[in-house]
Amino acid sequence: MKTPASKAVIFVIGPTAIGKTGLAIDLARRIGGEIISADSMQVYKGMGTLSQAPTAKERDRARHYLIGSLDPREEYSVAEFIKRSSRIIASIIKRKKIPIVAGGSGLYVRGLVDGLFPSPEADLKFRDKMKKFVAKYGSPSLHSRLAKIDPGSANAIHPNDVRRIIRALEIYHSTGKTMTELKHSTHGLKNKYDIKIFGLIMPREEIYSRIDGRVDKMFESGVIAEVKRLRRKRLSKTAAAVLGFNAISGYLDGKYDLDAAKDMLKMDTRRFAKRQLTWFRPDNRIRWFDVSKRNTKEIIKNIAKGF
Repeated sequence: MKTPASKAVIFVIGPTAIGKTGLAIDLARRIGGEIISADSMQVYKGMGTLSQAPTAKERDRARHYLIGSLDPREEYSVAEFIKRSSRIIASIIKRKKIPIVAGGSGLYVRGLVDGLFPSPEADLKFRDKMKKFVAKYGSPSLHSRLAKIDPGSANAIHPNDVRRIIRALEIYHSTGKTMTELKHSTHGLKNKYDIKIFGLIMPREEIYSRIDGRVDKMFESGVIAEVKRLRRKRLSKTAAAVLGFNAISGYLDGKYDLDAAKDMLKMDTRRFAKRQLTWFRPDNRIRWFDVSKRNTKEIIKNIAKGF
């Protein structure tokens, strides 16, 4: 039986610079939605250019949450995001609106949808042992070991993703339970609402070209002045990790020139986009739209069916 639209939560995900904000706003206006940012940096005050948060004009077109609401001296985590966004989603639905969660922080999206399972502390000795195994036999061999213990996790982790393979094995080593078992006993939005996840994608070179253009506009829009203001504060570890802060700080400290800072930020953002795609691709619940082949109106029309 189809879940009524009143119990639906829509996710719009994808790599940075793909156009999630614009599409989410147009979708919200089409179906009566309100937007929650699933971005680990847009929540902070005073870093709208660095985080590429929706502008005031964009926020006027649709109601947004978790944008510029947290002091950058405070830490932010997936657990805090889940707590805040869960309350907001319940409120939106109570008012008979449709929550649209938009952003590219894969851990935040997964944690909200699937819940956070209790995770054991790091076992450095075990990790070191596994790294030595990989050095000797290769990551596919370690992946095969995981497949025998936890086929569900192995299916979701690329054979070359050593860090995640080791973590999955470490969880089993520490708890006696597989990551799949722990996830199944954990509750998230999927246990309460009808979750619909839509992903935006385009050829990688086009994404990189968009990133380069965005970075150039950031410098035209005063990102250097923004970093100068942030440097006067004692930023939390989370806030200080925002893309561009270190690259521009190096320029301000005289370590290299402006062009080098721009190139560094472009490269760092490209790497980030690649990590985002690697994170999202294994999730077969995502319905992907190639924005290089389909225009925004067509994509929104497809998403809006049933609302």
